[in-house]
Amino acid sequence: MADLVTNIGKGRHVYYASTAQAGTGGAKLTAVVLEASGLESDDALQDHDTLAALLGANSEQTVMGRKTLTGVTVTVDDVGNKASWTAGDLVWTDATGPATGKIAVCFDPTGSSPDSGLIPLTVHDFAVTPDGTTITASVDADGLGVSENP
Repeated sequence: MADLVTNIGKGRHVYYASTAQAGTGGAKLTAVVLEASGLESDDALQDHDTLAALLGANSEQTVMGRKTLTGVTVTVDDVGNKASWTAGDLVWTDATGPATGKIAVCFDPTGSSPDSGLIPLTVHDFAVTPDGTTITASVDADGLGVSENP
């Protein structure tokens, strides 16, 4: 398994990140943690067009809870001919609950949209067994890095 951009997010995730960066209409990016148990393959995960559809086939790890990405920054590299975005670290203090497998980063156009209105943009490996320690996920242009701190 690996990090991936969903089919609906291809060509859009930088646009949606810039919309969240600007806060247009209350827009934000939300990280949703998925349980490892019963997790679909990457091929299947990238086909879901809404968070509701993704959660219809996968289980959300609700004990840790969703996180709003802050410090979203879009960078356009005219020399390298690419665009990327980053965000501040996601931190769960004293994290507990079922083992995790992935994090889905979703675009929320209003800041309070129902799951049927959230668009999954990227999905990242997030294999962690919460054991009461602090878990940090770093969001950078190369993907999402994870560390556990006692």
